[in-house]
Amino acid sequence: MDLVDVDAQKQAAAYRAVEDFVQSSMIVGLGTGSTAIHATMRIGELLKSGELSDVVGVPTAKSTQAAAIKAGVPLLDDSVVWDIDVTIDGADEVDSDLNLIKGGGGALLREKLVAQTTATEVIVVDESKRSPLLGTNFKLPVEVVEFGLATTREFLALVAGEPTLRVTETGEPFRTDQGNVIFDCHTGAIEDVFSLAGVLEAHAGIVEHGLFLGLTQFLVVASSTGVEILSPSEPL
Repeated sequence: MDLVDVDAQKQAAAYRAVEDFVQSSMIVGLGTGSTAIHATMRIGELLKSGELSDVVGVPTAKSTQAAAIKAGVPLLDDSVVWDIDVTIDGADEVDSDLNLIKGGGGALLREKLVAQTTATEVIVVDESKRSPLLGTNFKLPVEVVEFGLATTREFLALVAGEPTLRVTETGEPFRTDQGNVIFDCHTGAIEDVFSLAGVLEAHAGIVEHGLFLGLTQFLVVASSTGVEILSPSEPL
């Protein structure tokens, strides 16, 4: 496959993740976004062909749920306690320790909830998502309740850089699947991601932030030269 095309790179990484990490009878977390959706579609193909069987998915967004149903991937009911074997998801930015910024698609709360209940978190990206420090190339999404919005915005400006309210193409506030809104914070390069995460988690009104720290076991990276799999002990 010619990997010069970025979408082809994403597809190659997602297919490799499914090939290496998904087995029959697994519960699989289904990530959100243009890269992860390739994995969901591939799982559906393998179920239809009989190469996989008895795989059930846990979607991280309503859009992912719709894609999984279309692909023929059975879904686990919300009333069941999750014991997820592997999750395949994407990321907006990744550092050398495999810490992530996620939430560009607005599903950060559900993505993190699924990641925290997953035995093996596999992140698939193309090479453009690598960064020496998180925040260098991507703004930090922070999901907040609308009550006290101006006050929360002022707090974020103090601790996380200038916040911009995410809006739709029509200029309306973007709504998450939970009905909340998102500020995209211009943090710049974050020197201490754990400290910032702690500050954000302690503040009322903030539902979730896009720092995914210590949750990734494997990174599947596609570039123009091929696909490689990294773990936190291997430098980017």
